[in-house]
Amino acid sequence: MKYYSTNHQAPEASLQEAVVKGLASDKGLYMPEVIKPLPSLFYDNIENLSFQEIAYQVADAFFGEDVPADVLKEIVYDTLSFDVPAVKVKENIYSLELFHGPTLAFKDVGGRFMARLLGYFIRKEGQKQVNVLVATSGDTGSAVANGFLGVEGIHVYVLYPKGKVSEIQEKQFTTLGQNITALEVDGTFDDCQALVKNAFMDAELNAHMKLTSANSINVARFLPQAFYYFYAYAQLKKVGKADNLVVCVPSGNFGNITAGLFGKRMGLPVKRFIASNNANDIFYQYLQTAQYNPCPSKATIANAMDVGDPSNFARVLALYENSHKAIAKEISGATYTDEQIRETVKKAYQETGYLLDPHGACGYRALEEGLQDGEVGVFLETAHPAKFLETVEGIIGEQVEIPAKLQAFMKGTKQSLPMSKDFASFKAYLMKV
Repeated sequence: MKYYSTNHQAPEASLQEAVVKGLASDKGLYMPEVIKPLPSLFYDNIENLSFQEIAYQVADAFFGEDVPADVLKEIVYDTLSFDVPAVKVKENIYSLELFHGPTLAFKDVGGRFMARLLGYFIRKEGQKQVNVLVATSGDTGSAVANGFLGVEGIHVYVLYPKGKVSEIQEKQFTTLGQNITALEVDGTFDDCQALVKNAFMDAELNAHMKLTSANSINVARFLPQAFYYFYAYAQLKKVGKADNLVVCVPSGNFGNITAGLFGKRMGLPVKRFIASNNANDIFYQYLQTAQYNPCPSKATIANAMDVGDPSNFARVLALYENSHKAIAKEISGATYTDEQIRETVKKAYQETGYLLDPHGACGYRALEEGLQDGEVGVFLETAHPAKFLETVEGIIGEQVEIPAKLQAFMKGTKQSLPMSKDFASFKAYLMKV
């Protein structure tokens, strides 16, 4: 399978080149030339398959031409060593719980898959050292750091905005040591992302060290996120609720919803998607006006969605051939203030006993407000509420139990290096590595 750049100014790449490079030379994002539909027999029988069996068939359609079947199967099965249950919250609204992996966030799927696929390609290439740069607004850093922890031949640099991630999130990638270095950037997530993108474009830096990205700009990070959309459909089909399925995705950098849109192109029977934003509502405004106006991100209590210029918007445009009309036909939007998010967490907890995290709350509320008669909604609960302990406890007025996996991270000692948002300083640091 060949991969093209969304900017159409770079040569086509193989999967291996796209994964190892991360970003195309023209600053575009890689897209597969073809999105293969899955056979109807697969959908007829999907409710009888395990998560791993479903994911392997989806992965084969994406990566089967480039990765031997036994290797791909091992990567998929090893990645998905945990369940992603669809849990009923109220009549016709289900939570797809993506927080049962090692770092209790949805990015465990993409992070673990990419770590294993990149490790395979590095061994195949005979590379001595590849350096992964990842910007995080919260959960990406922990998922990628833990996915790559101890992987031979790979060093990970996690860039995160100072004072803008929760303490638990921060501990998940600043306490690991080994091949993980945390860089505490004096700026926003957008500043962190800009440092990563500029690093890829700097010829001197790339001559000095082999760089790649583990943000959702990398095809090996975002494509595996399609796996759980298929599994959500399978679970709802099993209980007779999959006929008019609406999927709502709390959206920040838009890699997650893009993976779902790929699933739809492969024949997944989703009626429509809702992209739910916090106050960073750039995509919501685009849907209303057909104008895309990126702006500096605003800090909110749903911090993983604090993105003012979503990278994967370029992929959404490519998927729909730049047609606003086609995009708006399949995706609607919603946007919520911090106050509305708090209100939703409290109300859902009081009415149903289900505890949402601030991101999942955006998804749940959009379904509550936007589901039509006969539709069934699934929202992505992207992280365990205990990862936002202070916020969630403050909303519900009760203590939240911290899972053992998170408690283990909290015992570690923070190790991070301060970093300016100025690219020259970041480059000077990497040139000394």
